[in-house]
Formats: sequence, structure tokens, C-alpha cells
Amino acid sequence: MRLDLLVRAGTILTMDEARPTASSMGIIGGRIVGFDEELEGCTADATEDFGTACITPGFIDAHCHTTWWGLGLSSLDLSGARGLEELYALLESEMIRLESRPDAWLNGTGFNHKHHDGLFPDIARLDAITGDRPLYLRHVSGHASLTNTATLRLAGALDPGFEDPVGGAVVRDAQGSPTGLVEEAAQGIIQKMVLPYSVEQLVDAVDAATTRYAAEGITSFTEAGIGGGWIGHSPIEVTAYQQALAAGKLRARAQLMPALDALRPQQSHPTDAHGTGTGRGLDLGLVAGFGNEQLSLGPVKVFMDGSLLGATAAVTEDYCGHEHNTGYLLDDPQAYRERVAAAYRSGWPIALHAIGDAAIDLAIEIISGLQEKHGPNALPNRIEHFGIARPDQVEAVARHGIAVTPQASFIGPLGDQFAKLVGPEREGWLYRGQSLLDAGVLAAGSSDLPVADNNVRRAMASAVDRITDNGKVLGGASECISPLEALRLYTVNAARATGLLADRGSLERGKLADFVVLSGSPLDATDIAALQVQGTFVGGKQSYAATHSSAFAAS
Repeated sequence: MRLDLLVRAGTILTMDEARPTASSMGIIGGRIVGFDEELEGCTADATEDFGTACITPGFIDAHCHTTWWGLGLSSLDLSGARGLEELYALLESEMIRLESRPDAWLNGTGFNHKHHDGLFPDIARLDAITGDRPLYLRHVSGHASLTNTATLRLAGALDPGFEDPVGGAVVRDAQGSPTGLVEEAAQGIIQKMVLPYSVEQLVDAVDAATTRYAAEGITSFTEAGIGGGWIGHSPIEVTAYQQALAAGKLRARAQLMPALDALRPQQSHPTDAHGTGTGRGLDLGLVAGFGNEQLSLGPVKVFMDGSLLGATAAVTEDYCGHEHNTGYLLDDPQAYRERVAAAYRSGWPIALHAIGDAAIDLAIEIISGLQEKHGPNALPNRIEHFGIARPDQVEAVARHGIAVTPQASFIGPLGDQFAKLVGPEREGWLYRGQSLLDAGVLAAGSSDLPVADNNVRRAMASAVDRITDNGKVLGGASECISPLEALRLYTVNAARATGLLADRGSLERGKLADFVVLSGSPLDATDIAALQVQGTFVGGKQSYAATHSSAFAAS
């Protein structure tokens, strides 16, 4: 047998229990055909020998925002500012840069109030800096934005009789004047002025983002919301991904979650949609699973509550330091029950964004009820984030077979903020680790990029040690997991939770040849975060090389 590619390394961690390790791997047609002794007598068109390096399955990010991040790469980065005066100085410099473009918006990303002593910018200062130029600054959580009076005027928020949209607010002070902070669904009044982005812009964003994904060892990802709501960028967003794929600009395999708002009422034969003939879906009856190994549709994404950073996630007890504030759901519970059920009847698995424990209660109720009434759909049903989860909720998701996607990547940069907001009695509920595994919950690794970065090695290290930036072990040592389980989060578990385990997540005969080459093994490294990505391969072709010496280096 002649191989397309023979790969050798000091250790190949397959994540296949039947053959946990190997030292050589053969590839034909983008898929794995054998290991070690199975390759005896084979020749190869090409050989890659990575010496003492370690190969693992390609990393899978089960929940991220690729287009949002890609578009933000060309915006003003606010994450490095420390103190509001530094922030104002950045905006002043950006205004100078934009002088030749009088119609351009001033866009910024990465604002986090923790870097400014918990303060938000003064709208009067923002107005003085920007004048009549529209301003749109995204909070790192994605669930809030900062803007100026000029933008609010354009959006109609200053008109007499303006009412906040359901599930959001233009925040106002005690005198009723806007502060510049716009929360949750209210961001849509600003976004509608810049949407839709062109397909060309979106293709460029996907190109920029997935080029960086490859450098992090990511070979597959799930885009958590396209086509509608405040998370979508165009009603034809799938077209951008198709064009990116055709142009060689999609450098990782993509699973796309349509936002619930992108689905429309459907009427079909009375025997369809579980005997109702009515549901919600995409035109022509497309459902999750449609597509191919490069690009496919995933579950429907549903935003149910806000963010923990903004204290808008729906919880059952007040946030610490926020008297009479338990966050809020973004719509009426009955509206969620009806709309999600209509999508589920049409064949769509569901991924419900629920961070606070009150939102998680509703998510469990909806998913478990639909599963019991209609059975499973094509892919696992999921709760996204599962951020503040009581012990009884851990038991419930395990019992109902609901997958969850907590973000270990949040622990370092955001964990101290989270712990302060919930207090010591609830700290152990935050973005759980070992307690999920002990209960038998399917937990998938994800970044929620750009809320946190998508450095999977750093995320694995955080899952193992759970150390925040201030040195706290978030939730205590009992929530720390082993390096092997940390690797499983971003390989086998993520593949299973996205319904794609049949061809990725582990290195086995017949599966896709998606793998990452690391400078050492994450199972015995003294510092997992310090490991270097030396190469990333998708279907046996290199999407990233740390140096350009390889014959398979990305062009």
C-alpha cells in the first residue's frame, strides 16, 4: 500500500482507548489508514518526522464566534487600556487616524470594566472626543456595548416614546439620560445600522480568524450563532462560509449554529413536524447535519439570558454588591417554550445559552420535555456555558443526557470577577470541572472567543489548575481535572457534543487525519500552557507550520 503521507513523532496520543499511543500514522485521501505495525511494508509519497514531538487529535472549539472575532481584528483593540484616561487616549488617537474618513464609525472591541476599577466611560467624555462620529465599542462579554450620543440619536433611542426592546436596555441614569451603556438585545438598535455586512467582508473575517485558529491547533469549530439576532452578521451568512471554503480561506472545519431568530414559521404536511405540520426552520426544510465534513449546520442557538460579567445572567439569588439584581431572561419563558418547541419539532437540535442558574432551570425544563415528548434529533442537545450551576442541575443534565459547554478559558482572566459577583457560597457552582465528570455529564471544551482567547493549551492548563489571575483556585481543588480529561474536553468530548465523533475527536483508522503537533505531551508537561504548536494538519494537509521548512507548510 502506498500512503499519501507517513507521519512519525515521539508520541501520538490517539485518544482511542483501544490504541492509546503510537509512534507512526499513515494517511490516504485525508483519512487515517493505520498505525505502527499496520504500516509495515507501506511506502509513502511524503514523510513527516517530528522527532520527539507529541501529536494529538486536532483541537475542537465547540463554541466560539468566528466572524465576530474576525471582524474585530480590524477594530480598535481596547483590551490593553488600564484606566479610563488610557481608554480616552486610545479613542482620541483613533479619531485622528479616521480624519480622512468622515463617514467611518469608530469601532472598538475588548472593553472590560475590570481594567478601569469597575468603571464605565463617561458619555460626556465620549461625546467630546467623537463629536458626531458614530461610536460602537463592544464589551468583552459581547452582551453589552458602549456608545455616544450621536449613535443613540441615529438609532432613535433619544426619540420621545422610545421603549427598550424585549430582553435589553439602553441604560439610563437617575435623571433618565443615557449613560452610553447598551445591554443585551438593545444592541440590535445599533447593529441594524451597520448590518448586513457584505459577503466579501465576512469571507475576509473568516480567513483572518481561521488562519489564527490553525496557529492554535484548532481543526474544527462550532460557530455559535449566525444569520439572525444580535449575534448574526447577514441573513446570508452561510454563503460567506461557502465562498470562504471554495476560495481556500476556511482553514478549519466549521459547524454553523443558526440563531433562533433566523428560523421562520413553516407549514408542511400534517404528518410532518411530529404530527403537527407546523414548526420553525430554514427554507427547503434544511436541518442540522446538512453539509459535509468541511462545512455543516449544527444546532439552533438560543440566547436565554445575559452575561455573568454584566450581572445580567438570570440567577435565583442577588448578585453580590447588586442589591435586588438577579439578572433577567431575554424573553418571556412561555415564548421560549413555544419557539424552541417549534424548531425542535422541525428536526432541529437545540443549544440554549444559559449562564445563570435560573436560566439553566428553564433550559433543562425545555430540553428534557422535548426529548421526552419527541425523542432525540440529529445531534446532541446542549446548554451553552452552564456558568452558575447548582448541584441538582448537574445531576439533571446528566440524567437527561444534555451536553454542556463550560469555558475553562474564562478561569484565568475572568474568574476573580465571577467569584466576586456570586460570593463564596456559590463560587463552587462556577464553570464546573470535575463535578461534571463525576456525574457523567458530557462536557465539551470551548473558548467563547472573543470573550476569552482560544489558546487551547492555556485553557487545558486552566481546567487542570483552575487558577485565576489573582491566584484563587476557582471553586476549590476538588473541581480540578486531570491533564488527560483536559485533553478530552477539546477532542473526544467536543466531537461527541457536536455530534461529529464518527470522523474526528480521536485518531483512529477511517477517521479524518486532523491533528496537531505539540512540542511535548500535555499529559506530563510541567506547564501545559507553555507547550508550543509546531504544526496543524486538516485532512492530512498542513494548515499551520511554526517554521516554513516543511514541504507541507501552508501557502
